[in-house]
Amino acid sequence: MSALPAPADKYMARALELALRGEGRTAPNPPVGAVLVRDGLVVGEGFHPAAGEPHAEIFALRAAGELARGAELFVTLEPCCHQGRTGPCCEALIAAGVRRVCYGTVDPNPRVAGQGLARLQAAGVEVIPGPMVEACRRLIAPFAKLLLTGTPYLILKAAMTLDGQLATAGGESQWISCEASRMLGHQLRNRVDAILTGAGTVLADDPQLTVRLSDGRNPARVVLDSRLRTPLTARVFADVPGRRLLMTGDDVAGERLQPYVASGIEVIRIPRLGDHLDLSAAMHELGRRNLMCLLIEGGGALNGALLRAGLVDRLMLFIAPLLFGGGGGIPLFSGNGCRRLDEAIRLRDLQISRSGADLLVEGEVAACSPD
Repeated sequence: MSALPAPADKYMARALELALRGEGRTAPNPPVGAVLVRDGLVVGEGFHPAAGEPHAEIFALRAAGELARGAELFVTLEPCCHQGRTGPCCEALIAAGVRRVCYGTVDPNPRVAGQGLARLQAAGVEVIPGPMVEACRRLIAPFAKLLLTGTPYLILKAAMTLDGQLATAGGESQWISCEASRMLGHQLRNRVDAILTGAGTVLADDPQLTVRLSDGRNPARVVLDSRLRTPLTARVFADVPGRRLLMTGDDVAGERLQPYVASGIEVIRIPRLGDHLDLSAAMHELGRRNLMCLLIEGGGALNGALLRAGLVDRLMLFIAPLLFGGGGGIPLFSGNGCRRLDEAIRLRDLQISRSGADLLVEGEVAACSPD
């Protein structure tokens, strides 16, 4: 196996940068970026913009033209080898005369899972694992989870004080985070398939859950409302671009749901577990609708229920240099937590950075212990 070319990090970083342009738009496919290099120069690049559109490799090949012959491909994900809505990328790379493929991570799809790499090698194309493996794996984590479990990848995002509060005892929460953090929040919304919130948050804050970016697009807005308390006049249900979904109990009378259906809202009825909705069943319903990556923007009750149910995959906490100094506010998580320290839910791949005046703490949930 050949050693990696010296600037491999630079080229894979560019492929990752390109892939991010497709985040939130490719479901049920993964976001992928590709860069073709010949004689030390980038001759073609591309990313997968949406399901049914050409893959990243095809855009890179089109941009390179004849310069693809003898070139090296840096791609965030193993090239596909099967016929879907588009043709297999492996065959296109072989036909174009690409001499080497440097890939970020293997495709978890059982229809590929190393077979793309094997096909390239069989045709005489050199195949080598590339750098930035963890970043490439993290990029496709929502795709992998939906593919393997049928449920979306959940990112819990919250703005909180140093003493763990989402709102004051009087219910005020705007704005705990600084302007820079709020802008990052809109950028994050622009990269997911849906935003998930609960009826309590809608009733307390009446959020829009839209993207306020000049080049952004609104993800789906999903409200979990077991007792159908959310009014049709709520801003989350405003008739602006983007899907609107309401998930409520399967025991809610059909006639109560008709006004929502008539307004173009997708109503999904979910079985109950005790007094609450079956959250696992709710996530499977969203997965069936190809909502691959969800951003949780809820209150302590919803946050706690999802975390204890083992459904949260990643946390992004914007921590402001504020203290409320006592009880009565809304905590990040409510409900019964761990009784013993060894039951604590831990984070891995922890990252801490500055976001204006705030700290951004993020990491993957390593293990969850349901109640």
